[in-house]
Amino acid sequence: MLAGYSLGELGSIMAMQGFAGLILFSVFVLMALGLAVIFGQMGVINMAHGEFMILGAYVTFLTSKLFTTYLPQAFGVYFFVAVVLAFIVAGALGMLVEWALIRRLYKRPLDTLLATWGLSLILQQVYRSIFGAREVGVDQPDWMMGAMNITNSIQIPINGLIVMVLTTFIAIGVYLLIFRMGWGKQVRAVMANRAMAGAVGIDTERVDRITFGLGCGIAGIAGSAFTMIGSTSPTAGQLYIVDTFLIVVFGGAASLAGTIASAFAISQARSTLEFFLSGSMAQVIVLLAVIAILMIRPQGLFVLKVRR
Repeated sequence: MLAGYSLGELGSIMAMQGFAGLILFSVFVLMALGLAVIFGQMGVINMAHGEFMILGAYVTFLTSKLFTTYLPQAFGVYFFVAVVLAFIVAGALGMLVEWALIRRLYKRPLDTLLATWGLSLILQQVYRSIFGAREVGVDQPDWMMGAMNITNSIQIPINGLIVMVLTTFIAIGVYLLIFRMGWGKQVRAVMANRAMAGAVGIDTERVDRITFGLGCGIAGIAGSAFTMIGSTSPTAGQLYIVDTFLIVVFGGAASLAGTIASAFAISQARSTLEFFLSGSMAQVIVLLAVIAILMIRPQGLFVLKVRR
């Protein structure tokens, strides 16, 4: 017996919390991948990243309403349409923000922090004016409802499985784009030496704009995934932005593998601790543990090797 539970009960609890942690991990990864592209590859501190996630959530909400009203016979596939639309809308807004604001603030991290923090407040008020201050939720197709019974005491939510599969495809896609395709080489060249990249013919302004848009678009996909596990409100993105920055820094700002490993460790620790403790206490313990590790290894879990 431990904490009033038998070993069998503890095993079931750990398994259930592990699956719950994987769902939280999926949202964290999608958020952190977008931020890793913006912060890790570009050095821009985007405090409005959570609002781009919520933009994707609201796009998903509107898509569900449109399908319910005009295409009820195709409602079962609306989520996949919403994911594409969330990526496009959030990415387009990100490219607009980069063109109008961010491109003037490169190499000025404090200025980008303040500017994007102001942008986050503006976006929150826009969402509040359009959708209201109350939380909204999306209707899910029947086939996404319910759970798979692994054992009599262990169940896996179907919508959580869908979110995990979506996250896997996005993570693989980002890896291939950054490390296996020509455009990714241009991104890394610009970030390594902007002047030299421009000298060899790379359009650095275009690379910056598309990279920022890509990171925001991935945040929009995270918003679509978020609607599967929670309700959306104008300020919901602020609940994730601190955790997302923590994940990126803990994993290593320029390492996608580190971002994924960090998101897995933090989400599993929080999910397990939240069952035995309060949510706030679990977050405090995880935060203290991460700070302690960063004091020993300030560069994060993974560090890219570079020639000097």
